Amino acid sequence: MLADGHVFEGKSFGAAGCITGEAVFTTGMTGYLETLTDPSYYGQIVTQTFPLIGNYGVIPGDFESGSPCVRGYVVRDWCRAPSNFRSEGDIDGFLKRHRIVGLYGIDTRALTKIIRECGVMNARLIALSGDSARDAEAQADIRSLGDAAGKARLLAEIRAYAITGVVEAVVGAASSVERSAEDAFAQAAAYRAVPIGAGGLKANADESAKAGRGKRVALYDYGAKANIRRELLKRGVEVLTVPANLPCGELRALKPDGVVLSNGPGDPTDNSALIAELRKLTQTGIPIFGICLGHQLLALAAGARTEKLKYGHRGANQPVKELATGRVYISSQNHGYAVVSGTLPQGARLSFVNANDGTCEGVEYADFPGFSVQFHPEASAGPLDTGFLFDRFVALLRRPAGTGTESRRAR
Repeated sequence: MLADGHVFEGKSFGAAGCITGEAVFTTGMTGYLETLTDPSYYGQIVTQTFPLIGNYGVIPGDFESGSPCVRGYVVRDWCRAPSNFRSEGDIDGFLKRHRIVGLYGIDTRALTKIIRECGVMNARLIALSGDSARDAEAQADIRSLGDAAGKARLLAEIRAYAITGVVEAVVGAASSVERSAEDAFAQAAAYRAVPIGAGGLKANADESAKAGRGKRVALYDYGAKANIRRELLKRGVEVLTVPANLPCGELRALKPDGVVLSNGPGDPTDNSALIAELRKLTQTGIPIFGICLGHQLLALAAGARTEKLKYGHRGANQPVKELATGRVYISSQNHGYAVVSGTLPQGARLSFVNANDGTCEGVEYADFPGFSVQFHPEASAGPLDTGFLFDRFVALLRRPAGTGTESRRAR
């Protein structure tokens, strides 16, 4: 049931119960496991626009965190007999184990159109288990739909829901699935057609991809996807994952050569304490690379503003244009907020824009050695177009102190 009164009746899979969350949709044709375990979806009911979900099963090696972060899950249909040599179960069992309420058999195309036209809104999933003792709350909600006063009360409850305290809730979510670079490379070599050597490089890769040797990077964890850490490790960088609220002074004591600000959930303006610490960090001269929420927090620390998008960008087919070259890349995205381009302060330059709606997708800073992007260069799931940004960050680590991204670009 959407907050505007629309009701979709289908069938239950996963766990039973009643949950309220923010209804969003994602257009990814693959990557449902990464979607389910991406901490940026915390507090949300996610609808997959692709009609069949679960055909390659459940593969723990593809998780972005240790468990699902979504509130609820909506699909057109789910595959009961997945086929993949890495699969360890089906999606129904996975949702049940993690107590995630699921709904299938509805017109997900119609639901997506409503969200696109009306914007993201709250919703409730009501799923019966068949056990009368456990279904009391669900039955009460269903009865409320039968009369005007009851439906009005239910809608008021749905509209009152708010996602709060989200960054604190997901810090460390990826720790249980973090692996060493050697483990990641060994698994990749076992099933990829392109030969991968002991150092993690493809047979035709250049050794410069390991240019990060001897450099230490602190990864600020706002709900970091596991693949951000892996992409850094692949380039020979030592990675120290630190909590979101680590003070700037304590971070400097770790003597990092660079800092990566991770993705994460929620409204970036809710994190005033984190923004204040980032403002101090920008004055240290340490190179900074922001991704998704990290991009937004860094912009706020620099003096820009953010806004909530009507229905956000979620999926693996989002086109972004690099303004310096005019080249368009296809990117993976998951965000409901964006930096307002017109509010960027002096010393900050727009570097990428969304090719669909023109919103800010990247910023480069001249006042300190830093840059950030709204999309996900670590991909996982796909596409891999913008992975070069990690190489750009590693190159920034090796530049002499005092040379920011603006002077690097000029050269």
